[in-house]
Amino acid sequence: MIAIAVPTATAVLVAAGYLWFERRAAAGPALDDAVAVQTQAVVRTDLSVTASLTGSLGYGGAVPVKGGPDGIVTWLPRSGAQIRRGEQVFRADDRPVPLFYGVMPLYRDLVTPGMVGRDVRIVAVNLRALGYPVGRQPGAGQTVTRTVPVPATAPSAAPGTKTERTTVRKGEGVLTSGLIAALKRWQQDRNLPVTGTIGPGDVVVLPGAVRVDAVTALKGDSAATPLMTVTSTAKVVTASVAVEVAGTIRAGDRVTVLLPGDTSVPGEVSAVGTEVQPGEDGGSAGEPKRTVTVTLDSTKQLNGIEAAQVQVELAGETREGVLAVPVGALVALSEGGYAVQVSGGGLVAVETGLFAKGLVEVTGAGIAEGVRVVTTS
Repeated sequence: MIAIAVPTATAVLVAAGYLWFERRAAAGPALDDAVAVQTQAVVRTDLSVTASLTGSLGYGGAVPVKGGPDGIVTWLPRSGAQIRRGEQVFRADDRPVPLFYGVMPLYRDLVTPGMVGRDVRIVAVNLRALGYPVGRQPGAGQTVTRTVPVPATAPSAAPGTKTERTTVRKGEGVLTSGLIAALKRWQQDRNLPVTGTIGPGDVVVLPGAVRVDAVTALKGDSAATPLMTVTSTAKVVTASVAVEVAGTIRAGDRVTVLLPGDTSVPGEVSAVGTEVQPGEDGGSAGEPKRTVTVTLDSTKQLNGIEAAQVQVELAGETREGVLAVPVGALVALSEGGYAVQVSGGGLVAVETGLFAKGLVEVTGAGIAEGVRVVTTS
């Protein structure tokens, strides 16, 4: 739950009401009634506070994409294009460089049967998802062997080989004969050199499908330079939130997003950024912020809207079935604490609870649903 402090403006309003009642009590009936008053009944209701944040609807933060170590860029996608698994991200030396899904880039050449690693698993998972059977993969805890070359120890000696044994860990894959065969079939279908090997620069590995945000390279540039920036393909809402408020928000919290035209869409907090950004003025006076990302339950109402300023309402603390009166009914007692003036009677001391949307939770002797109290209009 998100606890929201009572705004200062509300406290000032309440204090103004207190002061008026104190003066009214002291001056008696002759007091000039400059402030209009009325009576309202004590109600039993559910009170809930909300935090309203200003956010931006878009595709989230953009991240740069760089090609491999070699090659000249011969084709680039257009801004706004969406790229999915197996589709080309760009072309280097007129060779397609496809997209694989994963959490890390390929960092070595996968050439020797029996190689083990998380990079091998990325290749196996993607080929299988693209429809290429890779055969059985050894599970975690199993031991695999591979033969690796050994350099000659003397100028006249021939190089040798040795056998290495590796235990497969959770999340790792093995470069088996079945995986190599699947790799060759995929390379042939993509008009790539059919080598059965793969390495850095042969594919771009990203967490999922992407949308091209901006193209930063030109045809003829080196593929080793930053080529473009990409975002998620899903529309999301991002908001910069004060650090102390962000600390009360959790992934999974339900929200309501108010779109232009007074349309509302439910959603939930998908991420709360861990990086603290400086305030807008960039100086010491700027309030530090964290980024909160919200995903929407449905995007049907977003057709034709690529970007917009929106309001995000987060449900905070809720009290069910409590007695409540208007904030303007509260009276400050000279000895401390609060009271309400019962219509036709005197002041009754009360304990206050949650403040929300102009009401305040109260408890006290004789305070019951339907009792009418004096309040400012």
